[in-house]
Order: sequence, then C-alpha cells, then structure tokens
Amino acid sequence: MQNHNGEAASQRIARISAHLNPHQLQMEGKSGLERAYCRAKGGSPGFKVAILGASGGIGQPLSMLMKMNPLVSVLHLYDVANTPGVTSDISHMDTGAVVRGFLGPQQLENALTGMDLVIIPAGVPRKPGMTRDDLFNINAGIVKTLCEGIAKCCPKAIVNIISNPVNSTVPIAAEVFKKAGTYDPKRLLGVTMLDVVRANTFVAEVLGLDPREVDVSVVGGHAGVTILPLLSQLKPPCSFTSEEAAYLTSRIQNGGTEVVEAKAGAGSATLSMAYAAVKFADACLRGLRGDADVIKCAFVPSVVTELPFFASKVRLGRNGIEEVYALGPMNEFERAGLEMAKKELAGSIEKGVSFATK
Repeated sequence: MQNHNGEAASQRIARISAHLNPHQLQMEGKSGLERAYCRAKGGSPGFKVAILGASGGIGQPLSMLMKMNPLVSVLHLYDVANTPGVTSDISHMDTGAVVRGFLGPQQLENALTGMDLVIIPAGVPRKPGMTRDDLFNINAGIVKTLCEGIAKCCPKAIVNIISNPVNSTVPIAAEVFKKAGTYDPKRLLGVTMLDVVRANTFVAEVLGLDPREVDVSVVGGHAGVTILPLLSQLKPPCSFTSEEAAYLTSRIQNGGTEVVEAKAGAGSATLSMAYAAVKFADACLRGLRGDADVIKCAFVPSVVTELPFFASKVRLGRNGIEEVYALGPMNEFERAGLEMAKKELAGSIEKGVSFATK
C-alpha cells in the first residue's frame, strides 16, 4: 500500500513538473506521465495566447491580466530575459489558464506554435524627451523578427501589435507577412485602445460621468496629432465649446507624454497600457468565439481613407476583422484634425514599409 501511494505521489509530482516545464517532459510510453495526461495540455476550454515581451513594463501586468481572463486556456510568455521568474510567479495564480515560459530567440518558435492570438508589447519604452520616432530603430527590428516567427509558426493567429511607434510597426508586420506569403489583413491589428480608454476617462471627468458610460471613437493613428477623438460622435451625446474640444483633444493626444513626465524617467504608460491591451485582446477573443457586435477602435489595413492603414472602429469576429467602419460625420474642427493626422500618418507608414523592404 505504501508503495502504491509512493508511486501515485511520484506521478503527481511528475505531472506538476511537466506542467511547469513541458519541454523537459521526456516520459513517452509511461502511462499516466505522458503529455496526454498532463495538465500542460491546457486546463480549460478556451484560446491559446502568446505574449511576446512578457517580462517588460507592459508585459508583466498584461501577462497577469491575461492569466485572469476566462477565455484563455493556455498562456505562453516569451521574452529575451527574466521569463522564468515571471512565468513561475504568474503560474501560481488559481485561474484556469496554464502558463508556460519561453526564454530567448531559440525558444521563440515553441512559444508561437499553435497560438490563436499573439500580443506584442516587446521593445523599449519611451523616456522623457524621447518621441515615438526615437524608438523606431530598436523596436522596428524587434517587431520584424517576431513577425517572421509568427509567419512561420502560427500564420493564422490574430496579431495585436502594441510596440511603438504603432503607426510604423503595423506596416512593418504587414510587409513581413506579405514576404512570407501569409498576409491576411483581417488578422493584423495595431492596438490603439489606450487612446480610447484615455478619451473615455478624460471626457467623463469633464462631464461628471462614470467613464464606463462614455464611448469616444478615436481614429487616425497612435501618436500625437494622428490621434483624433471624434467628440462630435460621443455617446452619450454632448456638445462641447471649441475651447473644451481643443483642450480634450490635446490632452488625449498627449496622454502618453503626461505619464512619461510624471514618472520622471522611471518609465512610460505601462499599467494603463496593459489594461487597454487586455480590454482589446478580450474583444478579439470574444470575436473568435463568435460573439455578436464586438466593435472596437484599432489601427488596421484600411480603405476608409487613401492611406493603406488607419485607425477606426472595426467589428471583430471569427476571422479577426469582419468589418471596418467609415468615419461618419465630423465637424469642422475634426475635419481639420483629420487632414493633419493623415499628413503625419503617411510619413510614418512609409517609414515602416521602407524599413521592412530594405
């Protein structure tokens, strides 16, 4: 009896070990210890999600919040440093998703194989005095490498790009996928959700409302003047004076700088970005599940303007983007803002395309 209990305990320990280190599982042929019996397969029905850049300032809170999402069954955390610690920490959370960590370029393919959704917050953050363009050379190379891995290992995955400058990194991703022959414009989305989250919050403050009752459509891009909140289309409807509209628009456009300066060299908007990214990822997963009327703003391949990429409201579904919505009626202030946004965006998009094709 003692021996039988000992064997059962050994099997349980091996199962736990295999869950934490699936790549070290070499127990083939031993019943009970095969991968098929190991919870590393995934603890609950749902989707497989990879976070690339999981150890960073955005990556860590993003990983934690995705572990809490009931739609996630398997969560792969990838980074070039510190992933084992982050994985161990997050894996102790008592939610259904199974967490696995992957460290370094040699494990990128394992991290990506079989994923339904890939979220990319990888890269360096903005520091005081830096523009989003200053980040370009470092982050552009990182995004290019990661997207090459996606094209090879999970070409059908929905890809959410957070790495700044989004106005350039999304076009880079598109070029990488085109070159690999896997490009599907429905499955590539630049995450501009933080602009919407900020807009809802700042407008709610002015109106004295709960931010959850406010819905501001934010179009254009994801940097400075390319961020265009359409306050005339606000829900619930409300009219602003020209001074109020100018103040709110400026604050929404410069929300990132507000945080960078407040942190005084200690980082950029990481926590609010993680929150916004999870809100958007959850919408993508609900779309994949087949929920109706999942509509969010995102920076996507688009024919809404003459530019090849543009942020506007999109409807998400089983194939990613099911519909890209037109901008709708705008007032004079917004039309002027749109022209400025398009001019700036055109250069950022071209910069991304030329980087990816050089």
